[in-house]
Amino acid sequence: LCCCEYVDRRGERNHLAACCCDCEDLDEGCERWLTCKSLPPGALERIADTVADRVRVPWFSGAVKVNLSLVPPLVLLPVLLHVAALHFLLGLIVLTSLPAVVLWYYYLTHRRKERTLFFLSLGLFSLGYMYYVFLQEVVPRGRVGYSQVVALTCGLVLMLAALSRAKKDPGYLPIPASNKKSLLGQGLPNKSVRGSSNGLHGITMSGAASGRAVNGEAKGYSRMSAEEPEGVKKDWCTKCQLVRPARAGHCRLCGRCVRRLDHHCVWINSCVGEQNHQAFILALSFFMLTSVYGITLTLHTICRDRNPFVALFYCPGAYSDYSSALSFTCVWYCAIVTAGMGYILLIQLLNISYNVTEREARLALRDNTGRRLLGGLLIDTGQYNRGFLCNWGHFLSLGSSPPQHSAEDIV
Repeated sequence: LCCCEYVDRRGERNHLAACCCDCEDLDEGCERWLTCKSLPPGALERIADTVADRVRVPWFSGAVKVNLSLVPPLVLLPVLLHVAALHFLLGLIVLTSLPAVVLWYYYLTHRRKERTLFFLSLGLFSLGYMYYVFLQEVVPRGRVGYSQVVALTCGLVLMLAALSRAKKDPGYLPIPASNKKSLLGQGLPNKSVRGSSNGLHGITMSGAASGRAVNGEAKGYSRMSAEEPEGVKKDWCTKCQLVRPARAGHCRLCGRCVRRLDHHCVWINSCVGEQNHQAFILALSFFMLTSVYGITLTLHTICRDRNPFVALFYCPGAYSDYSSALSFTCVWYCAIVTAGMGYILLIQLLNISYNVTEREARLALRDNTGRRLLGGLLIDTGQYNRGFLCNWGHFLSLGSSPPQHSAEDIV
């Protein structure tokens, strides 16, 4: 293949110059739109798949596909923040509508059971762009010392290191060799079989519609069949065809069973389980410390001689020049994101203190088997609670236990 050629999703050789050719679904859709006719079922999905397959950039070994979910944060975030810096009312509108759009997109992808890089791209690009604005607009004012810049940079590096560790294997249960071929035939990609959490597309498995889903878990497991011995718990996963250990769960987005599954986090595009839960908490903690420190330094520079908390709501000179307005807008954007991440961290810390996972809390809430504590922030199942110190000791020892037997041995 030359740099502009590629093999499309139908297995045919294609060229970037022909990106607008041979799209019967798009032609039919435009014709029906001009004649005010309704589109046939599935036409929009087929058009979207075709467009996503043809958005590519030239590369040495052939044109490389570009994931469309990466583009909106890279383009819209700087534009919206610069628009918000033009006037106070524009900033109010942008900073109010932006979280609403993100929540709407989360609801849309969660309902369709799709994996997307949008949230990971938004988080990483937000960090990079906020750091860039800090260096370009805040540091040159002379009120931020060299040591403070180094401390902020170290916090950012530590957070990214913890995030990289959280992106690794969350504790996928090994798929029996006898079932890998059947799972591949159902649409499970090779990358997912190897346990990778960096897949770019949703995983659709046949028969998924037969099971309900709660917080990322496909409740498609069945009770043990008649030939199974009595007294065995109903921990057989019909999707992965294996027996799950206690507290493990099946993620409908990753298409895998995970040890001590907590939840599927869209911000890291991976599950949070036994192997990466500690790194996930560490990444959230470093983010909170770094973000609060950066917000404080910026407010001390823009709104002099004012308490940072007061300056966040009342800073008369914030819109005196465009540089200050942009910095103040970025501070408010960081404050909104930090508040959301702080809520997630708070829930996680409470769950750890009572030794309950998010998945177990959701299931207990659905089955009405848990009790609400702290105004509903915590759902205590009481099943694994052994006291505050023992619960934290158990959490800090996650991943250090010897590996369990494979699912084939268990079966």
